[in-house]
Amino acid sequence: MRVHLVFSLIITMVVPVIARAQPSNLEAGLLKSMTIKLDNEGDIERDESSGVAIRNYKRNNYIKAAPDFRYDYIDNYLLLKPATFLGHDLKVIEEEYMSAYIGCCVSPGVGVIIKQKGSLNNVKDFARKNRCSIEPINFNAHLRELGIKKPQAPTGNYYALSCRERDIERHE
Repeated sequence: MRVHLVFSLIITMVVPVIARAQPSNLEAGLLKSMTIKLDNEGDIERDESSGVAIRNYKRNNYIKAAPDFRYDYIDNYLLLKPATFLGHDLKVIEEEYMSAYIGCCVSPGVGVIIKQKGSLNNVKDFARKNRCSIEPINFNAHLRELGIKKPQAPTGNYYALSCRERDIERHE
């Protein structure tokens, strides 16, 4: 009986910690893919780990295996279950890349849409340090642009954080 009680106690204490740790590992991979680094010539470039980060979200069933929407060069993944990004609610992960030429102006990189929870200072600091752009977004209008007929996103303040090649150039 005591062994069962101790085992039950360990399970109830450890499982929630593991469950909370998992999204933060996912978040760390996504953040890494949005950071800048210097290449061998001293030029600034993005970390190219977005594919790994997105596969991890897929493997853990936070997003579908295939993008919910693809327009221009951007894959859009809607979150299937709650996740955070720098303390805010993560709603969409975007990955921009060229799979086939469809016209001008691909800008490889990653973006997210978040629902604000508290101060945005940490997101703004991350954006500044990594040459990303951040702007408020009408999330329901954005969802309509993606083809969702009658989106009903919860009220709140939503922001698009873009960490793509073009964002690096804006800060130079």
